[in-house]
Amino acid sequence: MSVPEIEDWDDASRVVADVYFPHRLTDLGKVDRPELELVSADLGGVTIGRMSWGADVAIECDYPGAYEVNIPLSGRLESQGRSGTVVSEPGSATVFRADTPSLITRWDAECSVLGIKFDRDHLEREADRILGGPLRSRLELPDRLDLRGSAQEWHRLVASLSEQLAGPTRVLTNPLVSAQLGGAVTTAFVLAVAPADDVSPAPRPGMVRRVLNALQEDPGRVWTAADMAEIAGTSVRRLQEAFSEYVGSSPSACLRDIRLDRAHADLAAGGITVADVAFRWGFSHPGRFAAAFRKRYGVTPTEILRG
Repeated sequence: MSVPEIEDWDDASRVVADVYFPHRLTDLGKVDRPELELVSADLGGVTIGRMSWGADVAIECDYPGAYEVNIPLSGRLESQGRSGTVVSEPGSATVFRADTPSLITRWDAECSVLGIKFDRDHLEREADRILGGPLRSRLELPDRLDLRGSAQEWHRLVASLSEQLAGPTRVLTNPLVSAQLGGAVTTAFVLAVAPADDVSPAPRPGMVRRVLNALQEDPGRVWTAADMAEIAGTSVRRLQEAFSEYVGSSPSACLRDIRLDRAHADLAAGGITVADVAFRWGFSHPGRFAAAFRKRYGVTPTEILRG
C-alpha cells in the first residue's frame, strides 16, 4: 500500500498504525503537519515497508503481538533499549521486542527507515522449525543489529525487496509469491540472530531422501526452508549441510530444478503462456525464470513452447 493524502498529525498516526502498530506520537519540531512517506507490502506474517515522517518525532509503542526491526536508510534513529540509549544509522538496525513497551526518543527529520514487522507467533514458530527444536526461550534478540556482520545477507534480501515497493506490488502481494518471500525473510533473519545450532542430530542420507521425495511429490507447494527442515526432522543449517554433502547443491536449488523440469513439460505440451508457467511453478519474475531455464536446458522457454 501507499500513503493517502495526509491532513494532519492524527491522520499520519492512523495510517502508520494501520500498517505497523498503535503508538503515541510526539511532534518534537512543532511543525503543522508531517511529510509522511510510506509504502508497504504484507508478505503473510511479515510486513515490509519504507517510511519517513519528514519531521523530528518521538514514538512510544508497546509492539503488541509483533517484533519490529527498523533499518535507517538515512538519518538517525535514537531509542531506549534494555541497557541504555540505542543509536542506529545506515549500516545498523534497531530491534523492538513483541509486547514490550519501548520509546523512540528521536526519529529525526532526515531519517528514512526500512521497517520489517514480524508477527510474534509467526517468527517464534518459524524459529522453532528453523533451529530444529523448541528454542523460543533462546531466541534472544539484540537491541541493535550490525548489518555488516552475520545479518548482511538478510539485509541485502530485505533491501532488494523494498526496492520493489516503489512500483506496482502485484508480484509481492501475490499469495503464491508472498508466502515464499516472507518465509525467506524470516529464515534469513533467524539464522542471522539466533545462537549456533548444536541440538539437531548430524546429517543423514535418510533426511535428504525424505525432503527430495516431498519436493518431487508437490513441487508447486509454497515451500520454505523451515518446511523442508521439518520434514527432515532437523534444523535448516543441518539440512543445508546434508544436501551439500550428499547432493552437492542446496535444497532450494533442488526445488528450483524440479520446478524447471515440470515447467519444461508444461511448455512442451503447449496451450499455455511462458508467464503462466513461470507463476505456476513459483517463479515470481519471468525474466529470471527464462534465464534459469536457458541455463539448465540451453534454450529459452519460448523456443520450447514453439516446438
